Amino acid sequence: MAEDWRDHLQSENDGTMRIKAHGDMKVDARIITDDEHLSKYSDDRGPEQLVNAASLPGIVGEAWGMADWHFGYGLPIGGVIATDTEFGDLGGAISPGGVGFDINCGVRVLALDATIDDVPNIKKLAGRIAGRIPAGASGKGGLDIKMKDLDELILGGAESAAELGIGYFEDLESLESNGKLQTVSSDISTRAKQRGLRALGTLGSGNHFLELQSVEKIVDSETAKHWGLYEGQLLAMIHSGSRGLGHQVCSEHSRKFEQMYKRDGERWYNENWDFHIADRQLASAPFHSKEGQQYLQEMNAAANFAFANRSALAHRLREVLNLEMGKDGEARVLYDVAHNIAKVENHIIHGHNCQCVVHRKGATRAFGGDQLELNSHFKSTGQPVLVPGDMGTGSWIMSGPVNGQNQAFGSSCHGAGRSLSRTKAKKTIDGKELKKQLEKSGIRIHASTPNVLSEEAPEAYKDVDEVIDLTAKAGLARPVARIKPKIVVKG
Repeated sequence: MAEDWRDHLQSENDGTMRIKAHGDMKVDARIITDDEHLSKYSDDRGPEQLVNAASLPGIVGEAWGMADWHFGYGLPIGGVIATDTEFGDLGGAISPGGVGFDINCGVRVLALDATIDDVPNIKKLAGRIAGRIPAGASGKGGLDIKMKDLDELILGGAESAAELGIGYFEDLESLESNGKLQTVSSDISTRAKQRGLRALGTLGSGNHFLELQSVEKIVDSETAKHWGLYEGQLLAMIHSGSRGLGHQVCSEHSRKFEQMYKRDGERWYNENWDFHIADRQLASAPFHSKEGQQYLQEMNAAANFAFANRSALAHRLREVLNLEMGKDGEARVLYDVAHNIAKVENHIIHGHNCQCVVHRKGATRAFGGDQLELNSHFKSTGQPVLVPGDMGTGSWIMSGPVNGQNQAFGSSCHGAGRSLSRTKAKKTIDGKELKKQLEKSGIRIHASTPNVLSEEAPEAYKDVDEVIDLTAKAGLARPVARIKPKIVVKG
């Protein structure tokens, strides 16, 4: 029987707790938490998944769990791991389970130079947004595009979206990786393309949403001023990803990789690469192998579609805002961040430079201002970090450090994190009653079913303010502004 990770747990007194390497672990695991926070989620299996990930071939540094961690597929949501691309003969592991099914699920925030008082009719605006932004699992209502258009979006991401007239070229400099990852071919499966063909410009279901929000509180006035943020200002937050296209890509590669591993005692083994893994859901290929490179290419293709999808959603939203608010409805992109993604980056590990594949699953970059990739506008502040909370409480905008990288491979939390499973939330929370309560508090809600509201209720999530405090204490990112929902559209 495997050792209990709690027997190896110790506080670092810096907003983190460490699980010392034991058993097959090659590195320690670190969690952004303290005793009080950990005790609230003591039955969570996420830390055990971090322990499993810490035994992956070629893993370096530490296996991280952000403050919003919770149980996922293979790697916990909120998990961050890095593997050495030059480990062994073919490089360290790249794992679809370490990225997630909704490839490049992410968040885009647009800023309006307006307040709620500038909205002529909030009820009418909410209805127009809900009518224009398709939400739900089906993909019904997606933009009408041809296969040739889809191929261009897979290769060019947000840039190709702008070329097709569903985004602005001036947005690109404010998108992570300028909204485009390197992809040499649009050759993903026919099934993946079919699922993407009807989904462009749709939110999806689950925790995906579009919110019109108001800046409730500024806590870093200098950074906020530099970004053009002020109290009372209206922001729009879009949370969506690669839809069925990305899910199909992940499913195909996860299934293929898992079939290549055989049970070997308590572990799983691939004799072709001499890879042992602790959990079959973390099935991996060496980075430089044919299989590893094919997954990387197709993951990048799906990520590009996600960037294009958020561009299309922003374009649809802008059309509504302009129609209802005129000039007051003009919205500029503050930033767009990716969540479920693996990226090749250079990091200093124990004093040595390492080219790593950084897997961020339910985690986001929080890069310092001196990183070459960042738009010059963020050089003096660090990268904006967009952290959705829940639809009844609020969300946060944070920032990476002004200089350098944080200790978690330049990563941060990506949201509040679930505290209740969807099944338990549906059983214990009345969605119709919740809608009444939220609207009584001034938040207009548009959701496809009461079940969605139950699953996404504030009570189903961790306290976002606590998550932000822990993230700041650990030095991963600093809070800039707290924002409150006014209009919520969910699938």
